[in-house]
Amino acid sequence: MPRMTTVRATCPFDCPDACGLLVDVEGDRVLKVRGDPDHPYSQGSLCPKVNGYERSVHAPGRLLGPMIRTGLKGEGKFRPVSWEEALSTVAGRLREIAATHGPESILPYSYAGTMGLVQRNASHAFFHAIGASRLDRTICSPAKGAGWKAVMGDTLAPHPDEVLEGDLVLVWGLNAVATSIHFAQRVKEARRRGAEAWVIETYRTPTADLADRVLLTRPGSDGALALGIAHVLFRDGLVELPFLRDHVEGWERWRDEVLPECTPAWTAGKTGIDAAAVEELARRYAAARAPFIRLGSGLSRYGNGAMNVRCITCLPALVGAWAKPGGGLLGSTGGSGAFDATLVTREDLQPRPTRIVNMNQLGHALTELDAPRVMALFVHTSNPAAVTPDQEKVLAGLGREDLFTVVHERYLTDTARYADVLLPATTALEHDDLYASYGQYVIQRVAPAIPPVGESRSNWDLFRRLAGAMGVDHPFFRQTSRDLVDALLAKPSPLRAGIDGAALAEGRGVELTLPPGAKSTFRTPSGKIEIENPRHRHPLPRWLPTHEEDGELPFRLVTGATVWALNSSFRERSELRDREGQISLLVNPADAAERGLRGPRVVAWNGLGQATFALQVTDRTPPGVVVAEGVPWLSHVRGGRTVNALTSQRLTDDAGGSTFYDNRVDLRPEA
Repeated sequence: MPRMTTVRATCPFDCPDACGLLVDVEGDRVLKVRGDPDHPYSQGSLCPKVNGYERSVHAPGRLLGPMIRTGLKGEGKFRPVSWEEALSTVAGRLREIAATHGPESILPYSYAGTMGLVQRNASHAFFHAIGASRLDRTICSPAKGAGWKAVMGDTLAPHPDEVLEGDLVLVWGLNAVATSIHFAQRVKEARRRGAEAWVIETYRTPTADLADRVLLTRPGSDGALALGIAHVLFRDGLVELPFLRDHVEGWERWRDEVLPECTPAWTAGKTGIDAAAVEELARRYAAARAPFIRLGSGLSRYGNGAMNVRCITCLPALVGAWAKPGGGLLGSTGGSGAFDATLVTREDLQPRPTRIVNMNQLGHALTELDAPRVMALFVHTSNPAAVTPDQEKVLAGLGREDLFTVVHERYLTDTARYADVLLPATTALEHDDLYASYGQYVIQRVAPAIPPVGESRSNWDLFRRLAGAMGVDHPFFRQTSRDLVDALLAKPSPLRAGIDGAALAEGRGVELTLPPGAKSTFRTPSGKIEIENPRHRHPLPRWLPTHEEDGELPFRLVTGATVWALNSSFRERSELRDREGQISLLVNPADAAERGLRGPRVVAWNGLGQATFALQVTDRTPPGVVVAEGVPWLSHVRGGRTVNALTSQRLTDDAGGSTFYDNRVDLRPEA
């Protein structure tokens, strides 16, 4: 009998917590995955998604070998082949398509199925080298980053533990119980120490139950609320004038040219929040010794998403929160610069710059884009059939018989069913990688806990072998994934100066070194917080409407998070699906009565499509707002369509982000 051993790993999924794992292994099998109590941030606890991850590694439906399609596209019928035949087929077809239609007719599609710096980015260099179209990977929250950057530049975000020193916590647009459970724990601890917590949301999420106060704002109106708070702060002389004069650019112009019209009454009209509550929040924010804002991503997924974030990001400057221990705003730590990802992505391998296709507009790319038309699609670490906007158009594109589709996956996802060649991928416990986080400052190097299951191969192993099969002769592709991790670690970064290198080499989570005064060292062109940004097309933060500010259909659709899954991940685990139950649409009782909805199911529809949900009538969502939590596989839902049949390909005001939350629908009972 093999001896049981325990190794360390990192949760690989798209979550700000990047939890530390302990993995109990016996031979080639993972027995149990549990939290690592020595991890500096997660400290031994895990969310329900990753608890039991061994059942994902050894799932009954795990893909174990390469396959080639035998049935209709979408049918999911394949025959097994060798890796040699699979690679030869893929390389031959890609060469043929590039020769006939041009290399830009080849489109890669990937995102954050794994957050490891090597495996997530493993395909980029290959597609750059063959001259394929580039993918603008903006499906999550680039507008959030753009809004922060417009005000704060490359300033480092505060450490999340600073919330424990604050006396007022604003959890703004973040369902932390579902998407950042360890920050939710810190909010609980901050309250235990005497802090007051407010949640600002579009509906009463489980996180709202942690708060002292909850404000429900109309979808996409968060920027208006921030402007109203700023108006009150200036009107009532509650701003920190010495801090503004010394550290902030453009605050006087903003005060004089934008904020006068943003009265509490105007704010109430935009947000639906009572004017008195706007006044109360502004005064409480100004009176706090150290107010801390934790900003989520949902409020950036509107046509005005970047401006929403920009307006909120101005608030800490008005009260001098950046100079106060425990004060400030945390949106993301992802811009820390701990590693240089270009060592993996290698844009320098492009023969010439090629066209860029926005991943949120995959439906358009596959059905309408020309000069050249997309003739080959290569998907890994993503399930676009489920998670991409305008689902009907995406599925129409995936169903094209003339589209050569390759999918590298662990399970038979919705997208995998459309593959011409289906290749088995490793899980995070079967390959080398290096992890950083976008919600905290711990890094971790991981080695394989077990060998690859079946004939699965890591992303990097696949693409370096495919490069060889296509005659791409460059020494970069002769490296192993361990070599790439070494290269990332070899390039110095100030944040890694003085860290425990031995612990990192052992696979332990290691905290980066934030320099003293990092959050108040403003890394902008002016060296100050830039409320006025002369390089922006809107030099001053202002109100911008959403795409659906005055839409024709009656209900605003919010696509919320679920505690049981992450996008379309973990859908292979039946016990999580059972605990989650049917995907529901949350509808206010008054709206349900008006539409004659009595259950058990409801159809939501708009001009893009329709989807069927279990009906959940609840006062947790306000009138006029309906909420769908979670993105299941199409094969698991009635009607074979999910909430993304209702979301559009329109983009955010900056950075080309998704507008998942900026859609309207109508409702009817299921026939």
